[in-house]
Amino acid sequence: QVQLVESGGGLVQAGGSLRLSCVASGRTFSRYTMAWFRRTPGKEREWVSGIRLSAETTYYADSVKGRFTISRDNAKNTVYLQMNSLKPQDTAVYYCAARLADFGPYDYWGQGTQVTVSS
Repeated sequence: QVQLVESGGGLVQAGGSLRLSCVASGRTFSRYTMAWFRRTPGKEREWVSGIRLSAETTYYADSVKGRFTISRDNAKNTVYLQMNSLKPQDTAVYYCAARLADFGPYDYWGQGTQVTVSS
């Protein structure tokens, strides 16, 4: 069982930055592929970014590529999402997720953190 707790959301003006953090419980964090998703009211959940075990392999949605950076610190059981050049369309609840498998659905989810970008 893994519990995920996100933090770092808030209100920021367009062009600003935020860094989200997701702390995982348990001693096997380094074995999990981690990802960030987001959801806007009325829309389906959107995958934003993912990071593999070694942290050298990262993936980004086209909508955030070049602006967001995912990273992880296995010693701290934490995954981060650095968000720069934020746009109003980035406004959403951001969720952290974890899975053991390389592919397939994510097994564990955080409660989400709200990010609001004003124009």
